[in-house]
Amino acid sequence: MIPRHRQLLDHLRQYGDTSVEALAKVLSVTAQTIRRDIRTLENARLLARYHGGVGISSTVENIDYDQRRVMNSDAKRRIGQLAATHIEHGRSLIINIGTTTEEVSKALLQHKGIRVVTNNLNVASILSDNPEAEVIVAGGLVRKRDRGIVGEATIDFMRQFKVDVGIIGVSGIEDDGTLLDYDYREVRVTQAIIEQSREVWLVADHTKFGRHALVRLGNIAQIDKFFTDAPVPPAALEAFEKTGVEILVANGS
Repeated sequence: MIPRHRQLLDHLRQYGDTSVEALAKVLSVTAQTIRRDIRTLENARLLARYHGGVGISSTVENIDYDQRRVMNSDAKRRIGQLAATHIEHGRSLIINIGTTTEEVSKALLQHKGIRVVTNNLNVASILSDNPEAEVIVAGGLVRKRDRGIVGEATIDFMRQFKVDVGIIGVSGIEDDGTLLDYDYREVRVTQAIIEQSREVWLVADHTKFGRHALVRLGNIAQIDKFFTDAPVPPAALEAFEKTGVEILVANGS
């Protein structure tokens, strides 16, 4: 994703639906350039055109997994590496579905004596390359689009464990600290993970702020540590400070 596309999406997240003319002025380019950008981002399902303007894409359907995997990939890698430095050897973990949680898994390949429960086949595949890790995979329905495992059997499976740390991702974070996702079945599994974890760590890059997914997962008050790639936006900072959640920012390198 080129920097201008990122700026365009960040502007829409902050200010909501905006006209082509206003976007051209904000980004100091022609309206023709903005229209080309909009077509590109619309084809990638990152935004939607409305009467009189454009806005962030649907609240009811997530971006394709392949698109999410490459979006902000450097930031997700840095978040994953930072989170991994806070995980001691010999700890028990639950890691859920998400491209950022997969980056945490990649950063755990040298950890020793860890036991990882997951409902993400990508996480299981990554960590199977660590001979010092024991990986336990949940049963349930496998979603073909991202190899996540969901359903009632998955919830029942998660409730058999009590782990040191649950590492979760989300699709959106509201200014009041509400955590959001798209799939009700996935949300119920994540809620079970929160219940079965002594500590809960959230890993999410800055683009999740102001992203309006459909299903309420929980609140930032349920999180112990928040790993991200940029300071919390001013509009959301008060809600975060009230909870006492520890915010850890992965700086660029």
